[in-house]
Amino acid sequence: MTSEMFGTILVANRGEIAVRVLRTLREMGIRSVAVYSDADVNARHVAEADVAVRLGPAPARQSYLDIDAVVRAAQRAGAQAVHPGYGFLSENSEFAAALGEAGIAFIGPPVGAIRTMGDKIAAKAAVSEFGVPVVPGISRPGLTDDDLIGGAADVGFPVLVKPSAGGGGKGMRVVHDAADLPAALASARREAASAFGDDTLFLERFVLNPRHIEVQVVADGHGNVIHFGERECSLQRRHQKVIEEAPSPLLDAATRARIGAAACDTARSVDYTGAGTVEFIVSADRPDEFFFMEMNTRLQVEHPVTELVTGVDLVELQVRIAAGGTLPLGQDDVTLTGHAIEARVYAEDPARDFLPTGGTVLDVVEPGTARVDSGIRAGTVVGSDYDPMLAKVIAYADDRPAALAALDKALADTAVLGVTTNVNFLRFLLADPDVAAGRLDTGLLDRRTPDYVGMVAGDDEIVAAAAYHWLARWPAEPGDLWAVPSGWRTGAHAPTTIRLRAGERTEHVFVCGTRNRATARIEDGETRSLSASLDGRVLTVTLDGLRTEYVVAAADGVVWLAGGGRTVAIEEVREAPVRPDAAHAGDAELVSPMPGSVVAVGVEDGAQVAAGDVVVTVEAMKMEHALSAPVDGVVELLVAVGDQVKVGQPMARIVATIKETPS
Repeated sequence: MTSEMFGTILVANRGEIAVRVLRTLREMGIRSVAVYSDADVNARHVAEADVAVRLGPAPARQSYLDIDAVVRAAQRAGAQAVHPGYGFLSENSEFAAALGEAGIAFIGPPVGAIRTMGDKIAAKAAVSEFGVPVVPGISRPGLTDDDLIGGAADVGFPVLVKPSAGGGGKGMRVVHDAADLPAALASARREAASAFGDDTLFLERFVLNPRHIEVQVVADGHGNVIHFGERECSLQRRHQKVIEEAPSPLLDAATRARIGAAACDTARSVDYTGAGTVEFIVSADRPDEFFFMEMNTRLQVEHPVTELVTGVDLVELQVRIAAGGTLPLGQDDVTLTGHAIEARVYAEDPARDFLPTGGTVLDVVEPGTARVDSGIRAGTVVGSDYDPMLAKVIAYADDRPAALAALDKALADTAVLGVTTNVNFLRFLLADPDVAAGRLDTGLLDRRTPDYVGMVAGDDEIVAAAAYHWLARWPAEPGDLWAVPSGWRTGAHAPTTIRLRAGERTEHVFVCGTRNRATARIEDGETRSLSASLDGRVLTVTLDGLRTEYVVAAADGVVWLAGGGRTVAIEEVREAPVRPDAAHAGDAELVSPMPGSVVAVGVEDGAQVAAGDVVVTVEAMKMEHALSAPVDGVVELLVAVGDQVKVGQPMARIVATIKETPS
């Protein structure tokens, strides 16, 4: 592969993908440029780049999605090329064109390829001419509702209503009966118009027991196109991938060769260059039959599993091809060795319907046995302006069972202290018998979700959190004997009482003694022997002779403990008020379930409300959550429209109406 290599490359992205691209640029000896919004001024990708340029305010449309701002940043930094990562402007043909006009290389495909593959109707037409199998359906421009309704019977129910523009499952509807199609079309058009500014729809036959399998292709500017095998991406939630692996446990060698050839023909149909992914739908009932869905004209989130089984750095290939180089290997040189599986770590709470979470990352625990692509570090603020994916954990082994076990172990050793994540849910999925056996389909994850129970702190963790608070109360220097929280008194011992809350559980813990020889008792429980020490970030607790080490961090009264494959958050709480003038038991406080922005306030401050009335609505990651009054009463508003709120932040109080008891 020969080319005149770029001296400086700007990475037009943030988070884990920016950090991952920067790593390859550093290894290639290329000067790197990061871009950032005001929310990311202290972000990891900014710190790891050679140069960083501010784009604008936190909202993506005023920073990472501002084409002019990104082009100006590249010019200011002297970049000869821009790597877009994925998301943001990575599949924006106007962005690629603007870079070309500025004389800056776009590390991606030609503008024409982006435009064709960005229109699902045009994409299906293009690949069909090259003999690539497509799902039976109706997909021509300008289809009206009457056209779609009239042709649905020929397609065959169930049908899938899909928008021509966009992705991520928005605007998609599965319709099993002809009578339901008109309403589905109307709602799909509304959602597509809102999400993409284009309400064009088409129909496809809905493949029963579908599996999502995609093929990694790379093409250079000299007519060479090869594929690097497939990835299984069927474990999805609401059309968003969660766990991906390579190779797929479904395909045999013959089908793998056929689907790879079809992917290469897809790339040829639009004169593609660079790295891209061709997505296919495959019926679990007929694994030898596959249909083209779409082509992603960029690097994929799950590209590391392909890198691990092929030994190829896909980002390096992208850069060298964009610089005019030729592919350094042919199709026969590509071999798949072993098995790799990846899990996406999100800032979300699976136990609360996957609501986005957030906060300040206090500490990060990463496994030493797996690859981790991460965009966070201690001090990272996880807000509501961007995608909630924080990192990816990727395990590799000689075969699939060993890779699954390796990923589970790696996730057990993964923790983000300060922010609730989906790590425990990922381990729940890996333990599923169908996942272990490779019996996958795109609906499996949603079917399993109702069985998931969130992490519940155990007695040992409750006592460990109490021990942390107790240790903090010991004076740094010897001094007043009465200030030492040993419990020693001339009469009976006086234990330190610590009140803790973990989820729905609130407990008093009584600790008494010295750090090396103490006792601890949860209210109404047995007295246990305790010794505890804190060395930097490591809390060591020995209970009844059993020694456990935790990575510990604390902020705002909450202690985060990571140890034994578990991560829990335990809050110290004040005693409940007992004064006669204290708030009565019927009062309620509405707290934000996620970090975000207040988008609506439904009542006036001081207004009388009834139980069920919507008081405040908060939005994060394009998801709205309305909070309603749980009791009748008078509202005290604590926020206004436009305010940014944190998880657990009080937004309103309801002073309950006291109902008189008839005499």
